[in-house]
Amino acid sequence: MTTTQPAIKTAANPAHAAWIRPTTVVLARSFFMLVAQGLVAAIYLARGHPSPWNAAAPWWTVYATLVDLGCLALLITFTRAEGIRLRDLIGKIQLRRGQDIFLGLGCLAVMVFMFSLPGWVANRLGFEVSKIMYPGLFWQRHLPTWAVIYSFSLFWLIWSPTEEMTYNGYALPRLRSLLGHKWVALLIVGFWWALQHSFLPFIPDWKYVLWRFLFFLPGVIVMMLLYLSMRRLAPLILAHWVMDCSAVFYTLSF
Repeated sequence: MTTTQPAIKTAANPAHAAWIRPTTVVLARSFFMLVAQGLVAAIYLARGHPSPWNAAAPWWTVYATLVDLGCLALLITFTRAEGIRLRDLIGKIQLRRGQDIFLGLGCLAVMVFMFSLPGWVANRLGFEVSKIMYPGLFWQRHLPTWAVIYSFSLFWLIWSPTEEMTYNGYALPRLRSLLGHKWVALLIVGFWWALQHSFLPFIPDWKYVLWRFLFFLPGVIVMMLLYLSMRRLAPLILAHWVMDCSAVFYTLSF
């Protein structure tokens, strides 16, 4: 049985949702990314690698699941405290006559455009990191066979719905309710959602961080607007799956 959207709105009411919960959720994902990369870097450090942090970076499609586990633990804890289930954040799934599939493909078309144009603009502004993309760290990554298989299977299957539930399903409606202003909530959640992409992996170069941020900010704002218009995550998760799977394909070297 799926809790309807009105029930989720009730849970997001200021009387039922403390500031600490959505604030923690919107910040935690970036924090977990740094921690997860640090854990892999610690393994390389123990092995005597001269640059453990950079050595950990190519593994982002593997250690990303640690990030998801941390976020899911928070979401489960907070939704239980609100008297709803984790599943309720997704909303209704409408597969009859392929409704969510076609809607998801429409969302995908919009999102591909919104995640392509900003990259071009950022390059025109002088942040031409896309021409370099840090070979071996973010782009042209070499991983063992098992890690490649994992990246093409469990990584994106878990990553996309967890990311959508974190920012759209949980943080956005609650912060909007607490703040009373849609666009303020959109800007706060959008800022951290875009910035998190600079942390997976985190490469300590301000041009890389700024390029990734500018690349994703318009797209995540549009994703949030799409969610507010639908109040369901299924079509967005479908579109997100395609994008994340494509990211694996284009960043790995075979």
